Amino acid sequence: MLSVTPIPAFSDNYIWMLRQDTSADVCVVDPGDADPVIEWLEREGLNLGCVLITHHHPDHTGGLPALIQRYAPRVIGPHNPDIQGIDERVGAGDEVRVMGRLFEVLEVPGHTLDHIAFFTAGIPPLLLCGDTLFSAGCGRLFEGTPEQMHASLARLQGLPEDTLVFAAHEYTLANLRFAKAADPDNPDVDAAEQECRRARELDRPTLPSTIGRERRINPFLRCDDAGVRRAASAHGDTDSPVATFATLRAWKDSF
Repeated sequence: MLSVTPIPAFSDNYIWMLRQDTSADVCVVDPGDADPVIEWLEREGLNLGCVLITHHHPDHTGGLPALIQRYAPRVIGPHNPDIQGIDERVGAGDEVRVMGRLFEVLEVPGHTLDHIAFFTAGIPPLLLCGDTLFSAGCGRLFEGTPEQMHASLARLQGLPEDTLVFAAHEYTLANLRFAKAADPDNPDVDAAEQECRRARELDRPTLPSTIGRERRINPFLRCDDAGVRRAASAHGDTDSPVATFATLRAWKDSF
């Protein structure tokens, strides 16, 4: 059995830790800060055997040098030479075995051009998606185009609906506030906000979500929906799903 545990970092990052059964070796995803990872490993008596990197931003890679020096883990990440310390550079269609599970590498540019995600079709299926897909939201377009991000989200949206979505940030409540404006007639958004507010009041993560849930509450996955297009039309072009996405993303940037 593969367990996935959040290690909080900075103000709102999650460094996801993967562990197979009771093995002492674990894998972490996007360790922007080494200190909380080291503290967790030392407290639990675990060893860092592997690191997965989704993209080059410092809050996802900043802890790599210290972790490599201390544990010498296998490091898997995108084809970006600016990320130092990667042993295995992977892209679309590649597969990697991590913690006993076979993960498919998906290229999902938009937030950055080098962004990748890791998907495993086991029971349950898991998606480690970095900053591409958030619960009720998506990443800002720092490098990619709306066309690229819309295509990346369509790729993720097509995964099995029971896929657990492990995004890298606790942005859900803020995203749901925008979703209420962008999809005002959607009762699933209101229900999700109540549920997630209760979770945060108890200091619990709102993640993982699921692909099925995101199809229902995430306006960036609902660019074909008449209600979303109607709300977005007050802020820009909605003549196509990509245009609607671009309008939503620009609206969200200043929301």
